[in-house]
Amino acid sequence: MKGYDVFFMTGTDEHGEKIEKAALAHGFKAGEEKKFVDGIVPVFKELWQRLGIQYDFFLRTTDDYHIKAVQAVLDKLYKDGKIYKKIYKGWFCTPCETFWSEAQSDDGFCPDCKRSLEKLDEENYFFKISEYQEWLIDHINSNLGFIKPNFRRNEVLGFLREPLQDLCISRSRSRMSWGIEVPFDKNFVTYVWFDALINYISGIGYPGDIARLNKYWPADFHVIGKDILRHHAVYWPIMLHALGLKAPKTIFAHGWWIVKGEKMSKSKGNVVDPVALIDKYGIDTYRYFLLREVPFGLDGAFSEEALVSRYNSDLANDIGNLLNRTLTMVEKYFEGKVPDRSSSIVHRSSCVKNLQDKAIGLSDELEKRMSELDFAGALSKIWEVVNTANKLIEDSKPWTLAKENKTNELRSLLYSLLESLRIVAFSIYPFMPATSKSIMKQLGIEKDPAKMKFSDLKRWGVLKAGLKVNKSAPLFPRIEK
Repeated sequence: MKGYDVFFMTGTDEHGEKIEKAALAHGFKAGEEKKFVDGIVPVFKELWQRLGIQYDFFLRTTDDYHIKAVQAVLDKLYKDGKIYKKIYKGWFCTPCETFWSEAQSDDGFCPDCKRSLEKLDEENYFFKISEYQEWLIDHINSNLGFIKPNFRRNEVLGFLREPLQDLCISRSRSRMSWGIEVPFDKNFVTYVWFDALINYISGIGYPGDIARLNKYWPADFHVIGKDILRHHAVYWPIMLHALGLKAPKTIFAHGWWIVKGEKMSKSKGNVVDPVALIDKYGIDTYRYFLLREVPFGLDGAFSEEALVSRYNSDLANDIGNLLNRTLTMVEKYFEGKVPDRSSSIVHRSSCVKNLQDKAIGLSDELEKRMSELDFAGALSKIWEVVNTANKLIEDSKPWTLAKENKTNELRSLLYSLLESLRIVAFSIYPFMPATSKSIMKQLGIEKDPAKMKFSDLKRWGVLKAGLKVNKSAPLFPRIEK
């Protein structure tokens, strides 16, 4: 919306022992893992489409260009003397695809997922991350925005207080074959987390299209789950530094959705089906709830009751009601046309000015909060405008102005409500695209919000007098049960 050249990438991480075991469990033979993941990927793509999520590139770690990139990275680090071979003794968590030392887990259970660990005693290749520990600590301390939220930054620095162990980056083909072959030893495949992290640069050209890589790298944001923070905030920047590339500007770790006190997890059987919720409540309701209910970065309790509560209060009562009654009054008092603004400038009460100031100031509030990925904060500021507009209607009593023939005051009031709705509609476009378009259409604006300029948020008086409004059915009918 601000006119930036944005490259938004997502995708699927498809290698590793967990996938290999799942394929076998689903009736696929050894060597047919690709067929297994080929059947899963379309489900992800369909969901993103259903949710209105538009990405520039969908990466699969089984694609040829990614495999070549991983092997190029391994080859370079090996030739640079950064990779060596030794016997690994320790623990491995298959569900998390994570190695743990004896000191990190002395009871044989994964510190993250609490499931049983597998004891390993085998020869593997290691990447010398230990020699970069001081560099990484300095980088984190010198770049306060590198790891967000701030408490995650402290978490990583806490982890780095202990000596960093070199990273095991291979698995013996004799025990697991589903992975990218190590280019300098065909008896080994690449550890899935070393493979997966490289997607961020393979997807934008490394190593074949350096011009494209230089255009988009370093990334402004890596958005990840908190349970994979160590991989992204420790292993990944060190890998990049060893390759002579810059670390991403910000790694943002979001929290978990908690259901009845437990992390939402397929293995625990407490997963909420997003498709079912979309079908029941609509895409924009689902998107709004996820982005509004909990500050991004924290854990949040998910329940259908909480979603319905948000729907009724914020969507039905607040924005839906504001649009409906404003357009109803425009139809009743001004033949369904945007009133003339000229007289409204003269007859502008302090309440109207307050609404105008809040609406115009919204652009600065959004810039501030979106730059921090504070989605809940951005939405709360948008709803301040909505609530101010609703309060203005109650305080100004337009029906009384109409009875008393105070036409100029009524024009001022209704024009201000319509203009604030225009700004609100444009502001919610990243969060609720369908709702944004619907409000715009009902305001008589034919232009697609995606093609409007962010600077239009700073302007007051964009709606032209005489524009015909198109009131439709209520955006969000209340849910009574």
